[in-house]
Amino acid sequence: MLVAFVAVAALLIGRLAWVQVVWGPDLSAAAELQRSRVYVDPARRGEITDREGKQMAYTMQARSLTVSPIVLRKELTTQERQAMEIEGIDAKTIDSQLDAKVEDRLRTMATEIPKLIEEGGESSREASGDVDSDEILDKLHADTHYEVLVRNVDPDVAERVAGEFHGVASDHQDIRQYPNGAIGENIIGKVSMDGQGQFGLEASGDSILTGINGRSTEDVSANGQPIPGTLRDAVPAIHGSNVTLTVDLDLQTYVQQLLEQSKANSGAKSAEAVVLDVATGEVLAMANTDTIDPNGDLEKQLDKGKNFENPSISHPFEPGSVAKIITAAAAIEEGITTADEVHTVPGSIQMSGVTVNDAWVHGDLPYTTAGIFGKSSNVGTLMLAQELGEEKYARYLDAFGIGQPTGIELPNESAGLSPALEQWSGGTFANLPIGQGMSWTTLQMASVYQALANDGERIEPRIIESVVDENGEPVEQPEAERTQVVSPETAKTTVDMFRSVFQEDPAGFNSGTAQGQGIEGYQLAGKTGTAQKVDPDTGAYSQDKFWITFAGIAPSDDPRFVVAVMLDEPQRGPLEGGAGGQSSAPVFREIASWLINRDNIPMSPEADTIVLQEQ
Repeated sequence: MLVAFVAVAALLIGRLAWVQVVWGPDLSAAAELQRSRVYVDPARRGEITDREGKQMAYTMQARSLTVSPIVLRKELTTQERQAMEIEGIDAKTIDSQLDAKVEDRLRTMATEIPKLIEEGGESSREASGDVDSDEILDKLHADTHYEVLVRNVDPDVAERVAGEFHGVASDHQDIRQYPNGAIGENIIGKVSMDGQGQFGLEASGDSILTGINGRSTEDVSANGQPIPGTLRDAVPAIHGSNVTLTVDLDLQTYVQQLLEQSKANSGAKSAEAVVLDVATGEVLAMANTDTIDPNGDLEKQLDKGKNFENPSISHPFEPGSVAKIITAAAAIEEGITTADEVHTVPGSIQMSGVTVNDAWVHGDLPYTTAGIFGKSSNVGTLMLAQELGEEKYARYLDAFGIGQPTGIELPNESAGLSPALEQWSGGTFANLPIGQGMSWTTLQMASVYQALANDGERIEPRIIESVVDENGEPVEQPEAERTQVVSPETAKTTVDMFRSVFQEDPAGFNSGTAQGQGIEGYQLAGKTGTAQKVDPDTGAYSQDKFWITFAGIAPSDDPRFVVAVMLDEPQRGPLEGGAGGQSSAPVFREIASWLINRDNIPMSPEADTIVLQEQ
């Protein structure tokens, strides 16, 4: 008996030693995993405001009701077993009834949670949407460790649900709000259900706006109750930075609504406009038609042609005669001509085997340099370009940023197209100076005119004014690059010449292509453009499909704003009833008038008439 006792004792001691020494660390680790819970404290996403502090995107707190189905069912089984054992129910009966009791608990949860949300009021119902009991029950039966039962629950309602039902957690959730609907959505973009930026600044600025989540670890008992004193590894959340844009929300609203009206009035396929501050290059408005409302039914809007795109920076087009201002500035800068020099301009010109005509039939005409551009003569423009030469002209294209991204802090920007000099064919130089054979975005178009309005200095356009972290400290942003494209004297001469575009003359000799589109009491400068689209069937320029462009400076005697506009295939004028001619100039005038009135800009001094044609 003694030997047997000793043998059994030795066996038990050996087994205990094996469990403690060999299995011990693994069992301890497994036990810790079973009882420990990691809690995440989500970082709040930074808000986006306009230059005056008006909210364009912000985050509202909500809750997601979540469970770990596998853990929940185990804990409910333990609770029901313990309850029946306390009642003195025998083991056999417990085993036969246990699964049914757990199932009753699950079905009660699936039925009562939607009721509690319904009782939370209209705001709770709208945020959460339709809550389906069957869907909740399916999730409670899932063989997973994490399921979201309901999203976007009011915090008070979620707290009540979590308090009533074991195993249901009220997880912090951020709901991104866009209070202005479609206004500025092409700039702002949106975030996904998981809080990641998908479009616009929400995507390109995701690293700035998104903070770093905090986290902590705590142990819980078998029935899911926290064990006091076990909270550890607590790391606080670092919230995202707040971004202030250069955009003026009131102006953005006006321009976006004006474009929608202009599209409807003219029958255009789409419309775009960009407004820049001359002195800083800041984007004051960047709008296009068919912008989606992130607060509405996205599927229905997408079916109607609405979208999240920002074609003002991503969809380049041939600028047409708007581009002639580069030829004008280069010719003045290189001393090839002066504003009042008279040129004999024929009705057509031969360049490298290509014949280029003016838009109207005429014989030799005595146009001044200002008249060549005020009348928008292709022939006169190419005559000056020939004197300038291909190499110099190519350098000016590069200096004005053509074929290069502007560096705007938004995603999917196109560089446009500007063929390298070594790739020019015989007819390339017959196209580029008159705005064909290259493509610009509306933002690039505005940037070219900003440079000339700003004493010849091009400033990379910017749309972020400032970034401030959660502690209110500024976050340094890259400085906009500056390029002195032409001298201040050349810039002023060029801008003055392009006042002729708005000039009116009853006799017609000194009338520009945008006559009648001026603003009484103010000097304006700008250029109309009509760019033929390429017919995909023939590969040649279409005779009835055009991009209609306009870029201008207001006021031209003291430049404050640059406005660039593009209408895609308008059938009529952009004003009410299709008035205003097949031109984008009326849209420019409306935006410029709004800006002048808002800022109460003093009237311009009376200007002398610019001679466009010798009589």
